[in-house]
Amino acid sequence: MKNIFKTFLGLTIAITTLTSCERDTTLLNNDEKHPSTLTSGVLLSMGQYQEFYYIDNPSVNFNNYRFFTQQWSETTYTDEMNYNLITRAQPRGHFQRMYVYSLNNFVKAQEALAKETNDPVIASNKWATNEISQIFVWENVVDTWGDVPYTDALKASSDGFAPKYDDAKAIYSDLVKRIDFAITKINTSAKGYEVNDIAFKGDMTKWKKLANSIKLRLALNLSDVDPAKAKQLAEEAVASGVMTATTDSYTFVYDGVTFTNPLFDNLVASNRDDFVPSDVLINMMNTKADPRRDVWFTKKDGKFIGGIYGSPTGNPYANYSHVADSFKKATTASNLLSYSEVLFMKAEAAARGFNVGGTDETFYNAAVTESMTEYGLTPASASTYLAANPYNSNNWKKSIGEEAWVAMYNRAFAAWNFVRRLDTPSLINPPNSNVAGVPVRMIYSDQEYTLNRANVTAAAAKIGGDAVTTKLFWDKN
Repeated sequence: MKNIFKTFLGLTIAITTLTSCERDTTLLNNDEKHPSTLTSGVLLSMGQYQEFYYIDNPSVNFNNYRFFTQQWSETTYTDEMNYNLITRAQPRGHFQRMYVYSLNNFVKAQEALAKETNDPVIASNKWATNEISQIFVWENVVDTWGDVPYTDALKASSDGFAPKYDDAKAIYSDLVKRIDFAITKINTSAKGYEVNDIAFKGDMTKWKKLANSIKLRLALNLSDVDPAKAKQLAEEAVASGVMTATTDSYTFVYDGVTFTNPLFDNLVASNRDDFVPSDVLINMMNTKADPRRDVWFTKKDGKFIGGIYGSPTGNPYANYSHVADSFKKATTASNLLSYSEVLFMKAEAAARGFNVGGTDETFYNAAVTESMTEYGLTPASASTYLAANPYNSNNWKKSIGEEAWVAMYNRAFAAWNFVRRLDTPSLINPPNSNVAGVPVRMIYSDQEYTLNRANVTAAAAKIGGDAVTTKLFWDKN
């Protein structure tokens, strides 16, 4: 794994040409340690690493997902939980990481792949791997901002780079087409990138399951704006094959030396005693006597106590429960789309009347059980919990929404999708908030207003204003 990433510095230099288009690269060409031409496999690895690390990252300099979902609180610096996205410029940080460091690598990987010699079947699998990786990041980008640069994105030119913003619904339609085509390119009897694929090691059966699981998530997001299309896509995805086991989850296990988990970097290596689980989350789990508390959090004076969400001044870190050490190990995996999420999505799909091979209650029970057993709890613990907190088909959005939000703890982007789609739990904007409501999207990067003002201004006007309270096209209820 270390050898795959030794070219990272050279790659970082190379990909900055996206925004600095004309640059003298002769020095790079003379540097044998930093080749000017990188293989498609190395480019795939780089894009995947950036994707996993920064979607999962709790740093106040990148994304704010754990505060958008109010699963974490702060005890010292309170800007982030009060939705100040200006001081630390998180939208800029996440925008750059997704476009420049992740998407651009996948695009370059496809270009490099076309020049490489491969068996046609393996080449097709590699192409599908790069394509699905790119689609996954595009979904994150669209569901974070709404309308974004898409058709014109990643097309630097010598006379400047000012990409137009595409309509988010149109991007969704194109992503579905791309997923369907990528699936047709997969041959599950052969491998893809066996060395460079840091998620599945070239296992194309798992890549196909991931592609269909992404399609299922896109389908459910369309449920309130195009229910017929959502039903069609969801049923197609499940019929084609979504995740069926914990081992199918889209994860990256850090080696703990060269590459370390972002929670370790931000909570341990940085010696930051600030982030704690929120009272919003822990109070709900306390009410339900949730056994996952013992695995996820430490106790304070024999109790699980969450940090006060939205406090203007913070409170002593020692007063609260803390994130359990298991989440903060250098080798803890980042999990961006889990089997438990797929089960909750199937429960939601069934509740909406889609034919996905089972009932909403069956999938709900399986999802809760999976969430517990993946953290080492016994099926018996899950059964006891479900008996005390049974599924309510008459209020399925509340049942599925609350349990999915809890189960997606530390998978904040996934949790955010459930919260926005099902409007459950009902999160309250803190009294000292910097914005008019709990964020349902991220504001555009401040750098876009400097480098791409005309296009970002037009996009902001089209969606109804560049505010965190401006709902995405699919978030209608």
